[in-house]
Amino acid sequence: MSGAVRTAEVRGASGTWRRMRLWGSAHAVDDLYQGLVPAVVPYFVLERGYGYVAAGGLTLAAALGSSVPQPLIGIAVDRHGLGWSAALGLALAGTGFGLSGLAGPYAAVWALVLLSGIGVAMFHPAAGKAAREAAGESAAAMSVFAAGGSVGFFLAPVLATPLLVTWGVRATAFFLPPALLMAYVLHRHRRRSLAAGRAGAGRTGEDQWGPFLLLTAVAMVRSVVFFGVSTFLGLHWLRDLGGTQTLAGVALACFLGGGVTGTLLGGRVADRLGLVRTVRLGTGLAVPALGGLVLAPGPYLPLLFAALTGAVLNVPFAVLIKLGQDYLPARPGTASGVTLGLALSVGGLSAPLLGLLADAHGPSGVLTALCAVPLLASALAAFLREPRGV
Repeated sequence: MSGAVRTAEVRGASGTWRRMRLWGSAHAVDDLYQGLVPAVVPYFVLERGYGYVAAGGLTLAAALGSSVPQPLIGIAVDRHGLGWSAALGLALAGTGFGLSGLAGPYAAVWALVLLSGIGVAMFHPAAGKAAREAAGESAAAMSVFAAGGSVGFFLAPVLATPLLVTWGVRATAFFLPPALLMAYVLHRHRRRSLAAGRAGAGRTGEDQWGPFLLLTAVAMVRSVVFFGVSTFLGLHWLRDLGGTQTLAGVALACFLGGGVTGTLLGGRVADRLGLVRTVRLGTGLAVPALGGLVLAPGPYLPLLFAALTGAVLNVPFAVLIKLGQDYLPARPGTASGVTLGLALSVGGLSAPLLGLLADAHGPSGVLTALCAVPLLASALAAFLREPRGV
């Protein structure tokens, strides 16, 4: 009997990790399209003669589509299920971006980029809810889903650059198949899950809106730092450290690659130390990591701190998603929509202000100022408490 129980447990664990790998892969494909937009915008400027306002308009379209609707979509997912919206969102994300380089008028390009962003927004709430159901109470399992998004951001410039250099903006068409294929895989997975009776097992409990709003504030502050470093890291290498364009690209790759590692590490740390302690650990370590990035003599030694900064900033990433769902156990879609959508959008909205700072003090001035921002996140995280019942 005990042997049969152990066998069932092993099979159950194997099935959990298999489903988490599926959702992590889907998240990677979805967030690939968020990373592809900034990669393709310079090529629209070069080929189509778009001005900086028009170029910024494309970035704005992607940000509006992918972030603003997510809380509303999350509410709809919690009320009506809408498990199919993850697959449909992926299909729309790939279709909008894939056709954008083939469209002629700027208005059509803008609308297609907006459609791609809306597709990204449709994916996250339903996927976050399904991933949490598959992960159970394991933060390590949930980190697989979260790390998928980091992988997507990391792969976007790696995959897009050679294609865009060779084919120009028409190369966006090459990115149609991944989304459509993954959408089909998710659709088939959902049908099998429904047939097996695995889907739709919701969680219950009292929603804790006060702690959730505090957690959202922590996520917003983290987002400002993440987007700020992502935007000005390469310029710091070029203008302050005297590095080459290749080294600037390597620095960004180190930062994003460190983010993938930090996301996976954060889930395992949370299973041992607790969710709130892991959030505090990540926000606290961000200050010395950023300090090393600014102060280390370049251009090679700071690469280590670029990877370290990416890692510590992402240590709380999966934990923030899981903790948000623990604070709102009856509304996992809403929690995912806020932590993966609205909170992250604040980082993008802060970019113009950081740009003004860069005009006055250079990229190093921005990174220096960002050293102080995690202190606010640490102060907010000090008031977080473990969710009731966890």
